Amino acid sequence: MDFFVWLFELLAGNSTIKIIFVGLVYFACIAAFVTVLVIFLIWMERRVAASFQERIGPNKYGPQGLMQPVYDAVKMVAKGIITPKNVDKPVYNFAPMLIFVATLLVFAALPYGKGSLTVVNLNVGILYIIAVSSITTIALLMAGWGSNNKYTLIGGMRTIAMVISYEIPLAFSFLGIIMLAGSMNMTDIINAQQDVWFVFLQPLAFILFMISMMAELNRSPFDLPEAESELVAGYITEYPAMKFGLFYLAEFANVFSMSAIAVTVFFGGWQGPFLPSWLWFLIKTFLMVYVIMWIRWTLPRMRVDKMMKLNWQVLIPLSILNIFLTGIGIKLYQYFGGTGGA
Repeated sequence: MDFFVWLFELLAGNSTIKIIFVGLVYFACIAAFVTVLVIFLIWMERRVAASFQERIGPNKYGPQGLMQPVYDAVKMVAKGIITPKNVDKPVYNFAPMLIFVATLLVFAALPYGKGSLTVVNLNVGILYIIAVSSITTIALLMAGWGSNNKYTLIGGMRTIAMVISYEIPLAFSFLGIIMLAGSMNMTDIINAQQDVWFVFLQPLAFILFMISMMAELNRSPFDLPEAESELVAGYITEYPAMKFGLFYLAEFANVFSMSAIAVTVFFGGWQGPFLPSWLWFLIKTFLMVYVIMWIRWTLPRMRVDKMMKLNWQVLIPLSILNIFLTGIGIKLYQYFGGTGGA
């Protein structure tokens, strides 16, 4: 009890310490939420894979196999942490921590519901998410380079080539939305969709976003940085136990965060009748997660040259065309709507 009295007096008398303490509490809550979420998403993906590819799957432990991801997590934590002899230890060890932290930073800016259910309501929310999500690229390159293994190095180089390239149409797909909403604030974008969702006004941008998102997530048909059939496991070949677990956790957490971004930007976010706003947000987001898993277990892996050709010769020109058409459409609407004509 004396400790809590001391802590309360300390926080009341020092605003800087109070800000740091509240930030740590938010970070711990987000980390706990993401950990539980990933366990559920692992179970969900196994069930989706079983339904699409007629696999029996791990369904013996718990109802419908619900305990299997828990046992997997316990096994991963219990394994010994081994560091290969010739790795670059600072780079090798820091990479999984960096990708985990970068993933959690994206969750801080997501609007989970109306009002106070947004942890951080940034005026430049879209820009923040693009910037923070780009940090994962550095972490994957560090993993490939620091492992001192030719397979991991090739996986890291493929990551740089793919992720940086596909970030361009991904960012461009947001520009039409920003032009329509007149803001980069996530809440403002949701409020601008009260009459019609932006997926109906920006269908081309949504298609570009979905393709680029699959590449950013390293999911099939864009899982070339791993490509177990030719690179063993790519940039994570030398990572055992919980170091591998952090990469695995980040992958599934990013699936949820990118789905949440898609819902926020194109499907009205937490808007919906009758049900609470946070429940609408979760329903829409998990439906988007299901679509991502559907794509993964349906399409085969692309060749590297075909993947890069798709980006530079198709997606980027289409994304620029979409921005151009959006600008023309806005000016025509203003003119014939009476705000720019007369």
